[in-house]
Amino acid sequence: MKAFIVLVALAFAAPAFGRTMDRCSLAREMAKLGVPRDQLSKWTCIAEHESSYRTGITGKKNKNGTNDYGIFQINNKFWCESDGVRSHNMCKISCNDLLTDDITNSVRCARKIQGTKQGWNSWSTWKFCKGDVPSIDSCF
Repeated sequence: MKAFIVLVALAFAAPAFGRTMDRCSLAREMAKLGVPRDQLSKWTCIAEHESSYRTGITGKKNKNGTNDYGIFQINNKFWCESDGVRSHNMCKISCNDLLTDDITNSVRCARKIQGTKQGWNSWSTWKFCKGDVPSIDSCF
């Protein structure tokens, strides 16, 4: 009986941890959300290095006291609103909305960030992704 109770508790808690995607599932979902196919291998590389494709992850506190959220590890100083940190909130979103299984908000915000002057360099992990990255063609 105790084992059953633990399993039920874990089943209810599981959504709080987000989901772990893989390269192809992320590429397919991003394509459905309108991301150009020629960018998908770059986005999947960033997600791999930023969050290991996990949607519900909040990074360790940065040196400046900020945090990074979600599959693309979007920072709360400029891009999303979180408790206790003054933010420019350029994506006009709560950071908690970047931690859900639905990646729509994360993709929209990440694309907004990528469209800035810094572009792909907005992610410190871009150094791993700016060269040749594996094709996503086999995902479709």
